[in-house]
Amino acid sequence: MAGLYFEEFSVGQVFKHPVRRTVTEMDNVLFSAMTHNPAALHLDEEYCREHTEFGQRIVNSAFTLGLLVGLSVGETTLGTTVGNLGWDEVRFPKPVFHGDTLRVESQVLEVRASQSRPHNGIVIFEHRGYNQRQELVASCKRSALMLRKPDQPA
Repeated sequence: MAGLYFEEFSVGQVFKHPVRRTVTEMDNVLFSAMTHNPAALHLDEEYCREHTEFGQRIVNSAFTLGLLVGLSVGETTLGTTVGNLGWDEVRFPKPVFHGDTLRVESQVLEVRASQSRPHNGIVIFEHRGYNQRQELVASCKRSALMLRKPDQPA
C-alpha cells in the first residue's frame, strides 16, 4: 500500500504495520561501524558478558530508531512525504538484542496545515516498537511534512 496524503490522516488513527523485522548481529555491527560508533556495548561480546547487566551486546539505539520509523513507512508516508521535520521524545525502555523480532504500531497525534507551505500539511505520529515478547522497546514522535492530494485546493 502506498503512503497516504495529508487529507487522509485523522487524529487518533492507528496503524498496525504488517511488516516485522528480526534484528541480526550483522545489522548491529555494520550499522555501528558505518556510523563510527565503537562502543563495546554494541561490538564486544566478552566485555558485555563480564561488565554489563545484559550479559550480551545490545543493538545500537540509532539503528533501532531507524528501523522503528522504516517499518512504518509503507502504510503512512511512502511516496507522499516531503520530508521529516524532526523526532521528539525518543525513548528506549528495553534493550534490543540480536535475534529480536520487532513490530511497529503508529498513531496519528496531530494533523495541521502548513503555514509556510500551502501545498503541504504536517502530521505528527507516535511510533511504538515491540519485540516478540510484546515488550515496548522503542517509541518516538515524528513530525512529517506531507503532500496534499494533487486535486485539493491549498
